[in-house]
Amino acid sequence: MSQDLWLQNYDAACRLAQEIAENIHERNRQLRTGGNPAKLNMTLRASLQKLKQNIAQLKETLTRASAQRRIMQAEADRRQNLVDDLATRERRLNASFKADTSEAEPSRSSLMTGGNGSGPAVNPWLVNESEETRGLSFGEIKHQQQHIIEVQDAGLDALAAVISRQKQMGQEIGNELEEQNEIIDDLAQLVDKTDSRIKNETHRVKLLDTKSASCGMLVVIVLLLIAIIVVAVWQT
Repeated sequence: MSQDLWLQNYDAACRLAQEIAENIHERNRQLRTGGNPAKLNMTLRASLQKLKQNIAQLKETLTRASAQRRIMQAEADRRQNLVDDLATRERRLNASFKADTSEAEPSRSSLMTGGNGSGPAVNPWLVNESEETRGLSFGEIKHQQQHIIEVQDAGLDALAAVISRQKQMGQEIGNELEEQNEIIDDLAQLVDKTDSRIKNETHRVKLLDTKSASCGMLVVIVLLLIAIIVVAVWQT
């Protein structure tokens, strides 16, 4: 399953944040060596503004997707944590950009991890950094995130396969119900025809019975007339 647009935009924003951090390091290096970082400062301002806009767009898109239930609630919460962490990165990078340049230049590792060159390096981009990412470089964290995304994609693929199978079963059940309904309709029509035929035959039987009764009475009357005539003739 290909990565969706939101995650692609999130990855792009993360890459932009890393690029900003590296540019801040380069800007501070130029300041310490007597260079002119004016052009780099302009680039940083534009990049920071773009990062802020990208984060706002990610939040808006996530809110709309969650409200329309296009993603599951657990995935929505996970993405909300990601965008909150990214917003924390943006604030720290913005603070680093505006920091007093007369201070000692932080090392690249300090800028990336939030340290001041002494003590263990701590990543300031996460409010509460877990043991799984502590001390890892950007590339290692990115690789770890990519692995997590791949695992989630595999799970989503399996879920999509199950849903597809259920949909297919539903369609097969629907087709079977349609066939059964057609058979029931045919049986109903056959029953109606049979009932109509039975009524017609019953009516015919009644007519024949009536006619038979009339013929019997006529025969009796004729016989009685013949008997009367015979008796009358006999007496004379």
